[in-house]
Amino acid sequence: MNVLIVSDSHGLTKELQTIVSRHKQHVDTIIHCGDSELTSDHEALQGMLVVRGNCDYEQRFPTDLVEEVNGVRFFITHGHLYNVKMTLMNLYYKAKEVGARIVCFGHSHIAGCEQIDDVLFINPGSIFLPRMRREKTYAILHIDEATTTVHFYNIDGKPLHDLTTTYTTK
Repeated sequence: MNVLIVSDSHGLTKELQTIVSRHKQHVDTIIHCGDSELTSDHEALQGMLVVRGNCDYEQRFPTDLVEEVNGVRFFITHGHLYNVKMTLMNLYYKAKEVGARIVCFGHSHIAGCEQIDDVLFINPGSIFLPRMRREKTYAILHIDEATTTVHFYNIDGKPLHDLTTTYTTK
């Protein structure tokens, strides 16, 4: 299974569409973790699971989503309502509450992933204004029988091997 994860595009449409076009044939699902600053009917968001960020004023986006993708439960949120700039514990408790194995979030614009117990947290960073590194980033999650790998890419599609992390699938 492959899942494309983007966040914090803050009005970028051409770049978002380029990323989707680059990977859409190779992924099962596309997730936008909020702050698209686009309307829910915008063509750049079609076919995506999208949540509402603190800079999204479209009321139609949910603040949280719980989705099953190929038998894996995801919790998707922007993160601002869970204080993600300070701690992942609020997201951890929510993931446990909803039975999610993967948490996708944004808000901090900091690309990274971390596993706490059996919950994997993925922040794809920002394709608009990254923090803690220069590259504008997004992620692709790959899950097979033996491993779960989070691959990070810059906006041009170049792999960022220093961020890519592999975990043993339980």
